[in-house]
Amino acid sequence: MKKFVELSAVAACVAALLFVAGCGDSGDQQQAASSDSGPAAPAAQKVTLQMASAFPTSLALVGEGAIEFNDKIQRVSGGTLELRVFEPGALVPALEAIQAVSKGSIDAAWSTAGYLAGTDMAFNFFTAVPFGPDAPEYLAWMYHGGGLALAEEMFAEHNLKYIPCSITPPEASGWFRDEIKTLDDLKGMKMRFFGLGARVMDKMGVATQLLAGGDIFQALQLGTIDSTEFAMPVMDESFGFYQVAKYYYFPGWHQPSSILGLFINLELWNGLSDQHQAIIEVTCGDQIRHVLARGEAMQAPAMHRMQDKHGVKIMYWPPEFLEAYKKAWQEVIAEESGRNANFKKIYASYSQFREEFRLWGENGYLKR
Repeated sequence: MKKFVELSAVAACVAALLFVAGCGDSGDQQQAASSDSGPAAPAAQKVTLQMASAFPTSLALVGEGAIEFNDKIQRVSGGTLELRVFEPGALVPALEAIQAVSKGSIDAAWSTAGYLAGTDMAFNFFTAVPFGPDAPEYLAWMYHGGGLALAEEMFAEHNLKYIPCSITPPEASGWFRDEIKTLDDLKGMKMRFFGLGARVMDKMGVATQLLAGGDIFQALQLGTIDSTEFAMPVMDESFGFYQVAKYYYFPGWHQPSSILGLFINLELWNGLSDQHQAIIEVTCGDQIRHVLARGEAMQAPAMHRMQDKHGVKIMYWPPEFLEAYKKAWQEVIAEESGRNANFKKIYASYSQFREEFRLWGENGYLKR
């Protein structure tokens, strides 16, 4: 684990930070100096952490979010904390960033919990759940229904501090070269797919594989895969999938909302000051607000561009397809709960919360 620490003189702390936590990077330094008397505030330690992003920083929402997050961190900390952002592959491959943090090879990762599912399938619950909640309900379970406590327990076993740091609107269901008219059309297809939804598609006769975002277009173009899902319209547009496949299917039953996170080596996290920990946690909360609002605003324009300029055909799965996917999802739940104690425990918490939430969810909102 590498932690770059360098001393830099800080003349005065931002007034708001003085009020909340004082000036400095250690407990005995967090006493604000009077503006007109007393000794000057001691120099604060500047902490710089290496952060590997699993997404290109040019990618809307999830990639550019790493840069936005670092900018906010530096501003709120008064320059005493920095996350040095590295592109996918610069330090470690995109899908291996979290594992590298766990081992201490790098300090932090900007990624998503589902990329650790090869270690335990249950980690997927902290990214997205097929036929699961929209963003408000998902956040309610995470923060007030026990979801985050379960996540922290699992990640701590892997020497990781996990902080939800973005949540996105629903994803699209996938790009296909031809219209999918029957369930049999899916059988034998090679498709890039993420998370628990991939298990569902496997049951539909699809051969799924997980590819990092930057590797998908070439695989689709070369025919290594026949179809793909990745994210929501504004992100899919930037990868140009429409150049190869014109049929764009919705709704994103596999990811009705998705959480991205900041992963920090647990030993390193425990060594940060209370002030720096609070800055990271609060700034992640602000990033959740920002990404959700911006994400909702960006999708329709992207869909219009692809439809009007590139001939993309917007498709919506017929009821029989959604029913088949949902049935397959129930089979996945039964299988994984029978062989994975973590999966069973987390699903019990998740499903109990959703059942209790249902009375409010079905009555509190206008039907779309």
